[in-house]
Amino acid sequence: MAIVTVHHAKTQLSKLIARAEAGEEIVIARGNEPAVKLTPVGRQIRKRQFGAMKGLYDIPDAFFFDPLPEDELKLFEAADEEAPAR
Repeated sequence: MAIVTVHHAKTQLSKLIARAEAGEEIVIARGNEPAVKLTPVGRQIRKRQFGAMKGLYDIPDAFFFDPLPEDELKLFEAADEEAPAR
C-alpha cells in the first residue's frame, strides 16, 4: 500500500491512476492522516476457477443420502397440497 501526500497526488495523478488500475492500493493523505483511497471504478471480474474451494468444506455423505426426518417430510408434503395443480 502506497501512501502519498495531496501535493504529490496532484502532480502525479496520471501515474497514480495507472498504478491503481494495475491493482496497487493508493492512499492519499493530508499531512500524516490518511484521507482517501484511490481505487479503480470498474475492476474486471476474474474468471471463475473450477475447484477453487476444494477442501475448504467437509460435508458428510450422510447429508445427501440419509432420508429426511419425518417432521421435514411433512413440511414438504403440506407444501405440495397447497400448491395449485399445473
